[in-house]
Amino acid sequence: MSEPMQIVNENELQAYADGRLDEKRRAEVAAWLANHPAEAGRVEDYRRQNEALHALFDPVLDEPVPPSLQRPAPASWHGMPLLRHAAVVAWLAIGGTLGWFMHGAQEVRSGTTMAFVRQAAVAHVVYTPEVLHPVEVGAEQEAHLAAWLSKRLGVSVKVPHLGKAGYDLVGGRLLPGSNGPAAQFMYQDGFGQRLTLYVRTDDGGSRETAFRYARENNIGVFYWIDGPLGYALSGDLDKPQLLKVAQAVYHQLNP
Repeated sequence: MSEPMQIVNENELQAYADGRLDEKRRAEVAAWLANHPAEAGRVEDYRRQNEALHALFDPVLDEPVPPSLQRPAPASWHGMPLLRHAAVVAWLAIGGTLGWFMHGAQEVRSGTTMAFVRQAAVAHVVYTPEVLHPVEVGAEQEAHLAAWLSKRLGVSVKVPHLGKAGYDLVGGRLLPGSNGPAAQFMYQDGFGQRLTLYVRTDDGGSRETAFRYARENNIGVFYWIDGPLGYALSGDLDKPQLLKVAQAVYHQLNP
């Protein structure tokens, strides 16, 4: 027997998560989700991702426009208030974007290394609070996890063991990266504190082979390039603690 209500498509699910549906359709989608728990879980993941992205990027709105962008309007604009207003809005948007990309502990190129760090931090914030589905493949299937991610990234991916550092593997997942698929491994200590290791293939645009440190709001990130892969270890730890774990990861990968 067919369902009385039209099946909800992916665009509507995302619009529902974003609060962009009208009241009538929102009620219909809510009723549909009540009978489709898998899709309801996916919508909840969308909401969590939205919250994490807002937490990371909303502070940009409060950043001042860089002085270099605060240019006086030409005299010929004085009689054109609408054009002046549009220009101010445009400069604010540009200033916010540039302000965000220049924000961070390391002065690195926004399109390469800093983007990598930010992707790792966002993925950490999105998935570490998850209780029911923190990973796609659990630690009990570690061999399958390593083989699956290696196949998707096109290069051998090893799973570090961090028991000596006090962290056990929770599992991992596949993520989209700026130049193809990326991987995330999640670890947890006895107090529930979680760390994530973000792994992507190196596109050749960065040569940050040494450990580097950045901080995205409250998330510390140690990142480095090792052969064909880039690594970023993220966690809400102070720098010395996170460095010790990053070193443990490195030694696991380079015995």
